[in-house]
Amino acid sequence: HQEPRRSSDRMGLLPLITSTLLFSCKASHPLLFKQEMVDLIFTNLPSADVERNTNVALRCKAEVLTSGTEALNRVYTVYKGESVIYNKTTSSSEDLLYRLPQARVSNNGKYKCAITIMGKAKTSEAATLTVTGMSTPVLRINKANVTEGESVTATCLAQGETGSLLFSFHDNSKEVENGEWLTSSRLTFVPKGVGNHNIHCSYLVLNMPYPSKSQQSNTVTLAVEGTLDLFIVLKISPHDNVYEGDTLNITCSVSNSTKDYFTSLRPFHISRCFQRMCDKLFVLNLSTELFSVPTLRVSAVEVFQEDEISLTCRSEKLSYDRLEGESLTYSLEPFDYHMVRKGNGVFVGKAKTIDFNYTCTAAAKGIKKKSNVLTIHPKVPVSTPKIWVSGSAILGRKVVIFCLSDTGTPPITYTLWKASKQNQITVVHEFNKAANFTVVINETGRLNHYLCTASNGDRTPELSHKLQTAVVEPMTIASLMVVPDVGDISEGHSVILICSFLGTPPVTVKWFRDSDDLNPLETTTTNSNNTNYEFVVNREHTDNYYCRAENRANSVESNKINVVVGMAMWKKLLIPGTIILVVSSLVMMGFILFTRSRRGRDIYSPPETQATYIFK
Repeated sequence: HQEPRRSSDRMGLLPLITSTLLFSCKASHPLLFKQEMVDLIFTNLPSADVERNTNVALRCKAEVLTSGTEALNRVYTVYKGESVIYNKTTSSSEDLLYRLPQARVSNNGKYKCAITIMGKAKTSEAATLTVTGMSTPVLRINKANVTEGESVTATCLAQGETGSLLFSFHDNSKEVENGEWLTSSRLTFVPKGVGNHNIHCSYLVLNMPYPSKSQQSNTVTLAVEGTLDLFIVLKISPHDNVYEGDTLNITCSVSNSTKDYFTSLRPFHISRCFQRMCDKLFVLNLSTELFSVPTLRVSAVEVFQEDEISLTCRSEKLSYDRLEGESLTYSLEPFDYHMVRKGNGVFVGKAKTIDFNYTCTAAAKGIKKKSNVLTIHPKVPVSTPKIWVSGSAILGRKVVIFCLSDTGTPPITYTLWKASKQNQITVVHEFNKAANFTVVINETGRLNHYLCTASNGDRTPELSHKLQTAVVEPMTIASLMVVPDVGDISEGHSVILICSFLGTPPVTVKWFRDSDDLNPLETTTTNSNNTNYEFVVNREHTDNYYCRAENRANSVESNKINVVVGMAMWKKLLIPGTIILVVSSLVMMGFILFTRSRRGRDIYSPPETQATYIFK
């Protein structure tokens, strides 16, 4: 990186991009939360537009309201566009601070952060960061004077720039290579035409949504001279078995004039006078390289964030006899605090949390060769998966079992296990999407013989807890009894209806009578296998009664019982008593009347003649 062009106090300004998330939760229950608003705050800066080399910090802030004292695990995820660039799991309530030191144009884009707590995720609004200012490219060429038809190598340096770069080279006002942008900063070409050529370059930083183009570089003048039609004699010694780094004796003769040159097979230069005549004739094929271009390799096929990794830089072909005991040395670029040298060409350390590039250089006898760029894309490891079911697990029916890791780079392979046996496998290619498995419940009790694993690479899979969902047995039968017997029910007495049933509690029981089967007499919920309904009857309660038992699976109705309410006992006793009383009263009245009639005859005595007449 270049030194900051701004003063130290300006460099200390940190744009803070703050995403505020509000959560609420209740003790011993899953978190309930909602996002009230998301604010974007830039400290000491008027906007999100900053200049190159400014230290930028993104602050992700979440407000979590909780009634408990236990620390909540928070999973922070920082995105640039739709790509995850940083993950962190913490139980701290402090804000997440993600830094972009010495910002470059390649850091331009939309950023957002997400926080996941107990499987519930919230994402902030996107905040756009715009960095202005690019380094002026520097052009270098390996030759300032060439003969017509000779090639030239130009190098365009974009000092301190990061990201994906494309380069363009110009010869006078025309673009070299038909106007194509090149991924390499180095271009070998043959200038067309004799005379002075003004060479300059520029570069692009590929970024979304639009690339950023640099200023034009410095202009380097290249002189192209025509060939001379003279008799030239060129002698090279030695002319065979030549290696990189060997010293050559070159003699170039023109019209009886000779001059000797001693040079090596590094880029060599001849004076202008003889360069015109000899350069085109000097062709030398090396029989063997002193050493080949090195190859940089990483120890693991898949690299996860903060994994221990080993980088090995090696040249596959070496000429040991020509090295003459001098060792081939390797260096790593960039050599930062993440990597430590553990031997010549071996570097060990921890993988970063973002994509990163390395190259290595092999050097001996003043010759240096650089490897191709090795790009490492560290993956986010999967977290311990959670397992749950959708709805209720009902005996004899299908149920969907879900398995999800809150973090992890897709694709993630989820495996459902039943009693230590592999049951089903699903591969999920989307971030934060659960795998689902459909099974048929054919066992009672609990589903604790199910669990799942998650894996996104060559690592030991993460294991979930056992599924703790209870199996709901459907209601199969309901039976109704009445106490006392239906023949002994009379007005004024209590009647108890007893409903018995089979099925997984809790069970909701409703009591009905035929005359009003839409409105239950009573509704109750119980965890036992029976319940009762007691009431005092009168003659109006004569009807057919039944109960309906319902759980989370289904409902069943009992048999119907015909309840006939008889007359009260005192009424039954009153009727014969009344009859006896009436009969007794009638008998008594007859007896009284009879007695009175007898007594009247005894008091009245007619004359004898009259009496005789009467009794005659």
